[in-house]
Amino acid sequence: MPRSTRLFEIIQFLRQAKGPVTAQAIADALEVTKRTVYRDMAALQAMRLPIIGEAGVGYVLRSGYDLPPLMFTQDELEAIVVGLALLGRSGDRGLQQAAGNVAAKITQVLPEGAQAAAPLHVSRWNVVPSSAVEPSTLRRYIREEAELRIAYCDQSGGKTVRVIKPLALIYYIDAVLLAAWCDLRQGFRHFRIDRIEDCVQTGASFTVQSDDLARRWEAESDLPQALTEGQSN
Repeated sequence: MPRSTRLFEIIQFLRQAKGPVTAQAIADALEVTKRTVYRDMAALQAMRLPIIGEAGVGYVLRSGYDLPPLMFTQDELEAIVVGLALLGRSGDRGLQQAAGNVAAKITQVLPEGAQAAAPLHVSRWNVVPSSAVEPSTLRRYIREEAELRIAYCDQSGGKTVRVIKPLALIYYIDAVLLAAWCDLRQGFRHFRIDRIEDCVQTGASFTVQSDDLARRWEAESDLPQALTEGQSN
């Protein structure tokens, strides 16, 4: 997690707290060390944020401090509500949890008296099969530009081991596909993640190639055809 994001999350954590929050509680929530939290707190206090407290006691964000309010039109607000609700169809538990967090943050920072969104509801129906690899793990590998070794079973039952460079996840009602450069086929392929039986990092990174690969994939990919095939070849 980038430091700027972590500092924002700490502010949000303190804003939502009912009392003093220990460095250990923050460290556990953000999956970092207490030493990192101490450094971040010192940085926030140096930026003159009204944070009271110290190591071993706990921290409190003084009342009256807030982030700038978000300003949305009603149509924009309702688009966000529907968009977040549609994530329930993705089968990605990490994104669903994040959607709930986003909704809570938006509610907290909307200006007082802002009109609530219309009562809009989205069905949670989907037929996305469960997979051995969590989509949130694949998203992290994509962000980290980590080369992967996967064991893959295609539609006909054939099994192969591939070394791939993951580029994107594509969410459909009935499948989630991982777009990647496949070293075995020397080309771009779309793997249904429910057919990935095992996935590990090779220890290599493709950072130098990532931008070029992403541009080429976007130019060459045929997403409707990838979904129709429902497999890699």
